[in-house]
Amino acid sequence: MPQEPVEVDTESLEELLRELELEEPASAPPEKGEEPVMEPLQAPGEGAVEASAEPAWYVVHCYSGSEHKVKHNLEQRVASLGMQHKIFNIVVPEEEEIEIKEGKKRPVRRRIYPGYILVEMIMDEDSWAVVRNTPGVTGFVGMGNQPTPLRPEEVQAIFKRMESKSPRIRVTFKPGQKVRITEGPFADFVGIVDEIDPDKAKVRVLVSFFGRETPVELDFTQVEKI
Repeated sequence: MPQEPVEVDTESLEELLRELELEEPASAPPEKGEEPVMEPLQAPGEGAVEASAEPAWYVVHCYSGSEHKVKHNLEQRVASLGMQHKIFNIVVPEEEEIEIKEGKKRPVRRRIYPGYILVEMIMDEDSWAVVRNTPGVTGFVGMGNQPTPLRPEEVQAIFKRMESKSPRIRVTFKPGQKVRITEGPFADFVGIVDEIDPDKAKVRVLVSFFGRETPVELDFTQVEKI
């Protein structure tokens, strides 16, 4: 029976594949609430996964929003099946962000790649089956049917981002959108976002002043999305 197409978090998927320089995986993560399609275990000689002797990090896709639940499910399976000698670490990539709401800052934890977790493991038929058949897992990211391990520099970049001591600022507006200025001489003015500088946490807003559009540079905390 043909499978119904599923919608994918394309922004997260494209960012991940672009950073890892991979093609789009054969199966994409379904929306939360849809049942994953479990593929039958492949026997040796019938497209079986390529075994590795050394541990490596792999990207596993799952339900978006259920990453921590899938991590917990996989940890329980590893323990109950005695696979600690082949599956070592399971990580949900997250980073700290500063969210600005109603002019106030608050720290939040954000998933870097919604719908994906990282698994450090020695790849073979047994370890592949343990991960692949964990509830909520929909497959590995890789080339064709083969899971592709991350390169060491890719792993370092992800963990460096996770451990960064300079939290990113989450911006809820984008160029072309209307915003209201909340502080300063232009307070209560409505303008159009012209340019965003995330490194400096600055935004340039075009404000109509005496019939002319005037660019005003403001901090992220000084504007709010309408």
